[in-house]
Amino acid sequence: MASIRPDNYRVKTFTLDGALEAKPGQFCMVWIPRLNEKPFSIMNADPLTFNIAAVGEFSNKLHELAVGDKITLRGPYGNGFALTGKEKKVLLVGGGYGVAPLYFFAKKCLAQKIEPVMVIGARNEQDVLLEKDFTEEGVRVVVTTDDGSKGIKGFATVAAQAELDAGGVDAVFACGPEKMMAALARLCKDKNIPCQVSLERYMGCGMGICGKCVCGGQRVCADGPIFPGEEALKENDFGQKSRDASGATKTL
Repeated sequence: MASIRPDNYRVKTFTLDGALEAKPGQFCMVWIPRLNEKPFSIMNADPLTFNIAAVGEFSNKLHELAVGDKITLRGPYGNGFALTGKEKKVLLVGGGYGVAPLYFFAKKCLAQKIEPVMVIGARNEQDVLLEKDFTEEGVRVVVTTDDGSKGIKGFATVAAQAELDAGGVDAVFACGPEKMMAALARLCKDKNIPCQVSLERYMGCGMGICGKCVCGGQRVCADGPIFPGEEALKENDFGQKSRDASGATKTL
């Protein structure tokens, strides 16, 4: 572990001392011996970086790591956000902890001379993640908070719709709460704008074998986690249901 940066009361950015050949939107399975392994989206590939919230036993254990400690991981897995080569301006929409992989993607867009606009949605000012990281790369950032304590009051979809209504956006890429992404996918479908969403499901293997991460008929780890918005909308589970560790369905 090369560096650990606290971002707020719950989130830290972990930077390793090596690089990984990966695409924005892919994930790695991080392993803690005698405990478990969990998937984490890649925030940056060189150096390999993860942005992790302490929300359970596993992630809290990761938060106990110190600089110099070692972790074991495998990957990358899944597909990634895809560009056609025709985009000039793209809208990135991240809600909550879904901001991290979009930072990686924003850097790819900039490298290809594509203008990314980043919408960061959070519950309140304290939960706004990586705003400075984006602005330091030269990305225009629009912040929304549920309580209005920072930026625009309301959900990220409010700011996203305003950006789309202003025109000039060639494609939309989203990661965050599934209900947010479902609403965004419907909005993009109505406006005939290509949209890609990053789905999150409980993952056991990360390789498409165990079936715990299915969304409708799709395995999120192997067929995704990135899906075209219109394709995701065809799945009855999208924005409605997910599965827990036992494989049982639960309402989002």
